[in-house]
Amino acid sequence: MMRVRFAPSPTGYLHVGGARTALYNWLLARKLKGTFILRIEDTDELRSSDDSVRQIFDSLRWLGLDWDEGPLDGGEGASGRGGEKKRWASKGNFGPYFQMERQEIYRKYSQELLTKGALYECFCTEEELQAHRDQALLAKRAPRYSKLCRRLSEKEKESFRAQGRAPTLRFAVPEEGQTVFDDSIRDRVSFSNLELEDFIVVKSSGGPTYNFACVVDDHLMEITHVIRGEDHISNTPKQILIFQAIGWPAPQYAHLSILLGPDGSRLSKRHGATSILEFKDQGYLSQAVVNYLALLGWATQDSQDLFAHEELIAKFELERCQKNPAAFDYAKLQWMNGIYIRKLTKSQLLAAVRPFLGPVPANLEPILEEIVALEQEKYRTFAEARDLLGFFFNDNFDYRWEDIEGLMAKSLNLKTRADLDRVLAELAKRLGGLADFSVAGVEVSLRALAKDFGWKNTEVFHPLRFAVSGKLQGPSLFHMIALLGRDWTLGRVARLAGLKNSLAGAPIQE
Repeated sequence: MMRVRFAPSPTGYLHVGGARTALYNWLLARKLKGTFILRIEDTDELRSSDDSVRQIFDSLRWLGLDWDEGPLDGGEGASGRGGEKKRWASKGNFGPYFQMERQEIYRKYSQELLTKGALYECFCTEEELQAHRDQALLAKRAPRYSKLCRRLSEKEKESFRAQGRAPTLRFAVPEEGQTVFDDSIRDRVSFSNLELEDFIVVKSSGGPTYNFACVVDDHLMEITHVIRGEDHISNTPKQILIFQAIGWPAPQYAHLSILLGPDGSRLSKRHGATSILEFKDQGYLSQAVVNYLALLGWATQDSQDLFAHEELIAKFELERCQKNPAAFDYAKLQWMNGIYIRKLTKSQLLAAVRPFLGPVPANLEPILEEIVALEQEKYRTFAEARDLLGFFFNDNFDYRWEDIEGLMAKSLNLKTRADLDRVLAELAKRLGGLADFSVAGVEVSLRALAKDFGWKNTEVFHPLRFAVSGKLQGPSLFHMIALLGRDWTLGRVARLAGLKNSLAGAPIQE
C-alpha cells in the first residue's frame, strides 16, 4: 500500500510551497487509497516551536488535508523528551511522529553505521572548517569538506578528545562512481560521488542531521513515495547513500517544481501572502486555495481550471506534474475565489463574510444576510465586503463632489448644484410618501419620478445612489434602498442636501 508523508519543520508558518507539497501527497494517498502521514521534523531545537506546530495543524485542517497518522492537538501519553509528559497525542503505529522524540532510534543506527565504517568521527572546529572553505574559494575550488578527519589514527582521535573536542559523525562518501535515482517527474537523475562532500550525519551535540533522521524515519515508517520540492534534490543522493549503507531500499522520489512570484523571482513574502493562514485572514475560501494550489505545477490534459473536491482527487496524477517553475498569480487566485464565492448559499456567504464586517447596527442584523448577498457577484475575497457595503453600517461617510462631476457633465438636466438640490428635494417628497417601500415599489416610484419631470433615469438613480452610499457604483439600487429602509434613505438624502459649502469644488447656485 502506498504510504506518503508530509514532514514540515516547525520553525515558522506553513507557506505556499509547503502547502502544495502536502496537498500533492494527500491527493495521491486519497486517490490510491494509501496512507497520508504527518511527521514533524523538529531537530532544529533553536528555531522549532510549539506555536509553529499548532500553526501547521491549523493550516492543514483549514485546507481540509486530514492525516491518517501523526501528532494531534494536545493530550498526554508516554514520557517524551527528557522524561516529561508528551505535549502531543498521536495516532498511528509508527510513532513517535516528532523527530526529537526519536533520538534513541537515531543513535542506534548511527552507531551501526560507525561500526561498519560508513561513518567517521570529525573533530574539526567551525573555525577550522571556515578557514578551509575560504582557502578553497581563493583557489577557485568548490568549498567542500577536505576529508581531513577521514583517515585519522586512533592516537590522533584520542588527542582531540583530550582537548575536549566533541566530534561530529560524517558519512564516508564513495570516492568514485555515481549515485543515481529515478524521479517520477524528472526521470533519471545522477550525481558524481566526487561532487558530494562527506556530509555530517550526527552533530557534535549528538543529534541527527536532517538527511540522516529523514532516512531512518522514512524506512521505519514504511514510506513508499517521497514527494517534495526540487530544493531537496541535492539531499536525495546523500539519503540514498545512507539507505545503501544500512542496507535498506530507498522509496520512490518525485521532486516538484519551485514556485515563482509574478516577477519571475522565487516566491517570497514581498510578493504578498505566502502563509496559508494569511489567505484565510484575507478572505479566501479554502476550497479555492486548494484548487489553485493544485494547478501550481500540475495540469490535466485538457487544462481544466475548476474542480469539485472529489474530482480533483480522481484526476490527480503525479506523472503530469511539470519540471518547469510555476508562477503564483494572485489575480487568478482572486478570480477563482470569486467563482467559489458565487456558489455559496446566502447563509454560507453570511457566515464567511461576517468576521470581515466589523460592528453592525443592531437593526440591520435581521436583514444582514440579504445585505451581504447584494454584492455576491462582485466579491473576489470576503475582505472586500466592508468596503463594498460599508455605507450600510456607517452614516458618516464622506461625499466627494468629483465623484459626480463626470455624471453632471454627461447629463442634460443635471448641471449645477441647484439641479442636484432639486432632484434631492423631489426624491425626498416621492420616497417620503411612498406606501410600498419594497424593491418593486421603489423601482416603480423612481422611474415614475424621472418620467414626470422629463429626466433621464440616471439623473434620478445616480444622485440617489450617491446620497445614500457616497458612491456612484454599487449593488442594485432598488434592493439597496429597500434594505436601507425609508428612515435611513431619507436621512441621507437630507444630509447631502444640507451639505452646501462642504462639498469641495461644488458649483453653488442658489
